[in-house]
Amino acid sequence: MSLPTPLPSPIRLLGLRDTPLSLDEVYGAVGDDAAGGTALFVGTVRDHDGGKSVSSLEYSAHPSAEAELRRVAEEIAAEFPVRALAAVHRTGLLAIGDVAVITAVSCPHRAEAFAACRKLIDTLKHEVPVWKRQIFTDGATEWVGAC
Repeated sequence: MSLPTPLPSPIRLLGLRDTPLSLDEVYGAVGDDAAGGTALFVGTVRDHDGGKSVSSLEYSAHPSAEAELRRVAEEIAAEFPVRALAAVHRTGLLAIGDVAVITAVSCPHRAEAFAACRKLIDTLKHEVPVWKRQIFTDGATEWVGAC
């Protein structure tokens, strides 16, 4: 008698990177023939915050950030019927318009994919220890809690 082959993990791509993120890579990672819906979120650096002009952002990550990202991904995959999931976040100095974070989830149906992707990015922002420092055009800087 042989043991059943374990199902592959739906977590296909996770990471913190100091290089530009690729939407094509993330989208490709969540492709699945059994998925009827794929939802993606792309977070970009904007030129303002709280009425002040922003010139750039700098992201820093705690050494535990990748492990926390995996924990969050596993929770989402357990809560929703996830076929595939990916999440990548930039670190380092980013310019206006740069991509800071991409999350993607594929599920059997679109409503599940939207809900899972939204919960993934919201939980990532609140629980993964990645912080941003805003650099304003007037030279002032400000650290913002979690990204």
